[in-house]
Amino acid sequence: MPKLTKRTVETLAARDSDYFVFDDELPGFGVRVLPSGRKTFLVQYRAGGRTRRVKIGVFGTVTADEARKAARGYLGDVAHGANPAEAVYQDRKSPTLSYICDRFIDDHVAHRCKPTTQRDYQACIDLYIKPALGTRKIGDVIRADIAQLHHDMRHKPSQANRALAVLSKLFNLVEVWGLRPDGSNPCRHVHKYPEEKRERYLSADEVSCLAATLDAVEAEGSETAAAVNAFRLLLLTGCRLREIQTLKWDYVSPPYLLLPDSKTGARKIPIDDAVGDVLDRIERVPDNPYVIVGKLPGQHLTDLQHPWRRIRKRAGLEGVRIHDLRHTYASHAISNGLPIEMVGKLLGHTQMQTTMRYAHLVDEPVRAAASRVASGLSGLMKRSGPSDDPPTTDASSGNIVQFPKVRAS
Repeated sequence: MPKLTKRTVETLAARDSDYFVFDDELPGFGVRVLPSGRKTFLVQYRAGGRTRRVKIGVFGTVTADEARKAARGYLGDVAHGANPAEAVYQDRKSPTLSYICDRFIDDHVAHRCKPTTQRDYQACIDLYIKPALGTRKIGDVIRADIAQLHHDMRHKPSQANRALAVLSKLFNLVEVWGLRPDGSNPCRHVHKYPEEKRERYLSADEVSCLAATLDAVEAEGSETAAAVNAFRLLLLTGCRLREIQTLKWDYVSPPYLLLPDSKTGARKIPIDDAVGDVLDRIERVPDNPYVIVGKLPGQHLTDLQHPWRRIRKRAGLEGVRIHDLRHTYASHAISNGLPIEMVGKLLGHTQMQTTMRYAHLVDEPVRAAASRVASGLSGLMKRSGPSDDPPTTDASSGNIVQFPKVRAS
């Protein structure tokens, strides 16, 4: 067969079965003619002991010259050890991001994450990731796609950053699973949005006001005793909301609360007299293992947000979140002179970096201590009274020696 050109390809007639015609100038470049008369340019080569073919395009859509140029590129890649047919095959069978999201939940999240984290991941995937990129093949997702998704969520930066974090973890696992090359995570270099840290600490007066409000709503019965006691325990222990909600009587082992599985693993929380008094006042409900009982038999109280909104409004603490009770515990611990490392242990932090968000609170006790030291020294300085003669230190004894002042004649 002579060189494949527009004229020679047009002369190829259809037969009862498909057949191939190859170019005599570029070995491996050919055209396939189907019984229907459809003609498709292709490249044929040997790799791994097998004959492989790569489709270039249909004659009429792709010209013979364009097909020849593409064929040279493919054959050049083959000469350097590539296997373009295998790459096309792998791309064709590549799963979609939606499928990978399901595998991520089933194979990783379900076995390695806490239930609350599992729900957060699933919600992020269902609300943001799948609708935007679910139909894309996992190998086709590039950094620009991730950046666009992140940008589209710029009006809610916290959720945008959570989605970016979920995707980054997912693509790390995709590399582990062998579905993308190492180091190809498209989330790299997509910068998170700055988030405003919400840190609210109740002052001493606000704590007193909250305590009085809790006593009042409990006495009048406008809020359940379970909810009121939950807020007392949250403030007095610095625990996370989930840790108090799911606290069981089996975990109460004075002088500690022994939590077998908190957010950061097993925790041992000291029980002081104030916490013990709250626990002593809580009535144990038969056949219910939880300290903070719910409305359903055998279950814990699940909704603390609605009672908290009513209580904080009555106490004049609008905008204060339940989690701010934990911040308040930390701030008062630091204000009472506890080292920040000890505060981290009380809060159940596994990394000092997490506790360092409270580091600025250390300034106040440091300033107070500096003020006490300076005041004491100032008092000592004033006790000696005014003197015209500057004191000098005797280097041998370290005592201050007063030299007489020499006056000019």
